[in-house]
Amino acid sequence: MGSSISNRLRAGVARLPRPVGILLFLLTEVLLAEGGSLSAAVALAATAAAGSALVACSVISARCAAPVPRTRVRTAMRDREKRTAFLSQRDPDAKGRRRPRAPGHALLTAA
Repeated sequence: MGSSISNRLRAGVARLPRPVGILLFLLTEVLLAEGGSLSAAVALAATAAAGSALVACSVISARCAAPVPRTRVRTAMRDREKRTAFLSQRDPDAKGRRRPRAPGHALLTAA
């Protein structure tokens, strides 16, 4: 399994320079054609390269992450259902429950 992940990681990194290079080429052409300075072009290209590298790394890491098994999701939902407080009041007439007091009778209080 480890070799599979490393192979996918290498393949993702190998595909990374081509789009970044195209993007840098196009940005440099646009900025220099508009009369912008070289430092602005380099700054924009570096920002674009860092952003595209961040996106590529997040895509690669998302592909390498193991999916959560469905059984764990079901178990988590069942555990949550058991912890919920109002579920025990779902059936007030269930066996072992006292009947609610009828309204209208005043309770005797200690005076």
